[in-house]
Amino acid sequence: MAVKITDECIACEACESECPVAAILADGNEKNPKDGILYVKPESCVECVDHADAPRCAEACPTAGAIVWDMPYTTDFSTYYSSGHESGEYKIREHKSKGLMLPEIKSQKFRPEIPMSTREAYGNVSNF
Repeated sequence: MAVKITDECIACEACESECPVAAILADGNEKNPKDGILYVKPESCVECVDHADAPRCAEACPTAGAIVWDMPYTTDFSTYYSSGHESGEYKIREHKSKGLMLPEIKSQKFRPEIPMSTREAYGNVSNF
């Protein structure tokens, strides 16, 4: 996943239609573990790599601070996403035969130029 939607989200859904990989779930979607805000599926988000120069969701979002950087969805962060799934922070899709779609099953592209310190601080994607 590499981007995350925060509690600043006003659930306007402007970002949902901008996502080229349909990684954003509306408030009220049964697969969205959050109440009152939209949710980015970490196992699907590609930070718009090969789709746009910057994440399109952040460009469409009218609310400052609603979309922030998260850790890359790579094997280096498998424990991060696994524990986040267990705590309810993330709702990782479970495949019938492959199991939980953690990064070792399906890692995603990410923008390596985003400093890890920015990701750790959940820096605003709009500042990219």
